Amino acid sequence: MTPVRFAPLLTVVAAVVGLSAALAPPAVAAAPAVPAQAEEPWRLSGDLAAHDPALVVGDEGEKWYVFATGHESKGDGNIQIRSSSDGRKWTYEGTVWDEIPEWIKEAVPGVKNIWAPEVYEANGMYYLYYAASTWGHNQSVIGLATNETLDPSDPAYEWVDRGEVIRSDPDDDYNAIDPAIIEDGSGTPWMAFGSYWSGIRLVKLDWPSGKLADPDAEPRHIVDRKAAPNAVEAPYFVKHDGYYYLFTSWGQCCQGVDSDYKIMVGRSKKVTGPYVDREGRKLLEGGGTTVLTDEGDRVGPGGQSASDDIIAYHYYDKSDDGKPKLAIQPIVWDDDGWPMLTNPE
Repeated sequence: MTPVRFAPLLTVVAAVVGLSAALAPPAVAAAPAVPAQAEEPWRLSGDLAAHDPALVVGDEGEKWYVFATGHESKGDGNIQIRSSSDGRKWTYEGTVWDEIPEWIKEAVPGVKNIWAPEVYEANGMYYLYYAASTWGHNQSVIGLATNETLDPSDPAYEWVDRGEVIRSDPDDDYNAIDPAIIEDGSGTPWMAFGSYWSGIRLVKLDWPSGKLADPDAEPRHIVDRKAAPNAVEAPYFVKHDGYYYLFTSWGQCCQGVDSDYKIMVGRSKKVTGPYVDREGRKLLEGGGTTVLTDEGDRVGPGGQSASDDIIAYHYYDKSDDGKPKLAIQPIVWDDDGWPMLTNPE
């Protein structure tokens, strides 16, 4: 048999199939296949009590690092440091400083610990951005420290306090916490930040100072849920295939198993936006595509960062009295260029 001999019959069949397709409801696209390595977080061990983890994936043969929100019980509430030789087993390495710098205590009365670090390497220097605030208030400050190396055994290792980058006061409609750094195509650095209030803001920075390029410039508005209390925070940028992807955490953290954090994302061709979700909705108008939510004993995932297409976040462990734990897993990109992290089992 040949296609030529049965062409009339095939034509009739095609017409019937075409009519049926026209009358049928639109087909639902199949979910994209997810590579096995993204089906669940890696199995981690060691000291995993890291909240708001800032991940730095080490080059081959070098250590990995996670910087995390401080706790009053360790190093006067300063940023905590953990290291790993392979990204799986983690060891607590102490804190950035032994005491919170006095200028922070003066800027934010009542501050107890330093929050939400971000580590960014530029021109051979490591820039550590961090936030100081008190719960439920926007009298906050983002500060900066620098170091030539992340290896504590290196003689050049020293975290140098560079002071304030930006602050917010009760009269401002934004909250200066949760810094995230990205460079645009020309190498100009930008910092996103924000929590509740008017959502996520963006400011231009300057190298090598790491400070504001224009201290008088109004921070750009890039994310707004458009619904009280505007529970969006923890921005983080990832570059991929010509886009800037902006990850955020929606909901409330820090309530153990009552936390309802989830990780959302949008993207833009320009670092300044506008950012849109998979459906084309602007993040400034409440848009956002879900990346990760609760699953099993893992509650309230968020506070994310990424390094080399590997994402780190914290969650609250229902099987361990709601304690915050570190999770790490690869980012997988679907055919349309959107990041995927399947819910862990």
